[in-house]
Amino acid sequence: MKFLTDQDVYAKTIQLLRGLGHDVVTAGEIGCSQAPDSDLLRLAHEQGRIFVTRDRDFGGLVFVKGLGTGVLYLRILPSTLNSVHKEIETVLRSYSEDELKNTFVVIEHGRHRFRRL
Repeated sequence: MKFLTDQDVYAKTIQLLRGLGHDVVTAGEIGCSQAPDSDLLRLAHEQGRIFVTRDRDFGGLVFVKGLGTGVLYLRILPSTLNSVHKEIETVLRSYSEDELKNTFVVIEHGRHRFRRL
């Protein structure tokens, strides 16, 4: 799968995704660490990537403003890192890339919520 990660995603999470064999590009790597959230969503959509973030504002952009692309919203803290990483792996095994490109998934300690766009 192809992902674009927001600047707030933990380096360990990026390592996890890459370690699982996924194509991961960070906002910082492409010079977009200060880009507006709407630009990041647009870029992820244009590049066929699923957007990964810890920023709760993306729910409003996706559902209220209609800026649709797949988003993995991580409700993660250093204390819940391992359990959220296990849930990320569950999500990536359970859904195809095409399914995730058309959903907003909230991933947190021990569970996830899946909402189609």
